[in-house]
Amino acid sequence: MNHADPVEAESYRVLRSRLDLSTLPPLTRAVTERVIYATADFDYVTDLVCDEAALAAGLAALRRGAPAVTDAVTVASGIDGYPVICKAADSLAARLARTANITVSAAAVRLAFSASGPGAVWLVGCAPAALAEIMAREVEPALVIGVPAGFVGAADAKDALRRSGLPALTNVSEKGGPPVAVAAFEALLGMARDLEEEAHA
Repeated sequence: MNHADPVEAESYRVLRSRLDLSTLPPLTRAVTERVIYATADFDYVTDLVCDEAALAAGLAALRRGAPAVTDAVTVASGIDGYPVICKAADSLAARLARTANITVSAAAVRLAFSASGPGAVWLVGCAPAALAEIMAREVEPALVIGVPAGFVGAADAKDALRRSGLPALTNVSEKGGPPVAVAAFEALLGMARDLEEEAHA
């Protein structure tokens, strides 16, 4: 976490004065705090479903420069300074969606897997159909950050992801969205960068 930003540092101070997450495992704590920081929503303490081993796999993937793959441009645009694969806006995705009779987000997952291969960190913040496609395609992810929001299918898709056995970070309720996906990713990326700095210190 970058303490050079005084507003961010003060936000974390306020968050920690209201809520003690010090008993959580380190990666779970970092992700939970970052999501609450990004959303100002304390419900994520109980809504997020974190698995420390899955988060560690995601962290290790980021440390070796594995690609980040997103389901939507709104998720991709939230990530700074890290390579992102997002095929949602590609004309090829729209064409594949029509010919295969699938959603554009599902088509984008198929195209992105061709570009990324196994071992990527997948972020799904918009489209439950993208989660279904990730599970169906056997993309062998390092981690799936699956937090799409919505009243139709989102909670069910996240439940299916948890039951799939894939390394995942999800939440239980219908809420979520791009800011939550990006915040979870930023927490892991920040830790990966901190570890790199320590290694070179």
